Amino acid sequence: MGEMVNFKANGGTCPGYLARAEKEGSPGVVVLQEWWGLNDHIKEIADRFAAAGYTALAPDLYHGVVTAEPDEAGKLLMALNVQQAATDMRGAIDYLRDLSGKPVGTVGFCMGGALSLFTACDNPDGVAACVDFYGGHPAFKPNLAALQAPVLGLFAERDGFVSPQVVKELDEALTALGKAHDFTSYPGTDHAFFNDERPQVYDAAASADAWEKTLAFFGTHLG
Repeated sequence: MGEMVNFKANGGTCPGYLARAEKEGSPGVVVLQEWWGLNDHIKEIADRFAAAGYTALAPDLYHGVVTAEPDEAGKLLMALNVQQAATDMRGAIDYLRDLSGKPVGTVGFCMGGALSLFTACDNPDGVAACVDFYGGHPAFKPNLAALQAPVLGLFAERDGFVSPQVVKELDEALTALGKAHDFTSYPGTDHAFFNDERPQVYDAAASADAWEKTLAFFGTHLG
């Protein structure tokens, strides 16, 4: 359904996977990758958003590098340059805003969940809704005080990476700042429960519910 494109990012370019909604001018959604890179799973999610009526752009934050090895993925995650990624994500937002003429949504998974929240805080005028699927990254510290978009958080009860304590602390921080948010932690699930290419952690029921929540959330806040 989609195609690879190059979009402007602060004087340079960034590659990304673009899946267009059938209707011209449809709301845009930035889809942010897991630590594996811009793989087929993330592209498929972008296609699902397009089928649901959103033009989705998944920026390739590793600029061509993809891995299926956890050790290599961990190294790529830690090596990701904060400023470069911020520039690429801002470029993706601007690209979609140029297509639709309106603010966009962000959604990400694992590393991308953290980046979804980070970029919503970094671009308060450009992001109208933020979805965080079990997001975590030690180098990306979102400026929660700058956040304007409502946040939907979807977490795993047995997550050893983004632990219930981490989720609790984020919930408390957003509450203290008066930021609109809605968190769900799915009982009995593990980190990456939404990734149907990882049968050892995939949870079909939680994934279906999380997808419905995400579409309803974007439907409310993106129109």
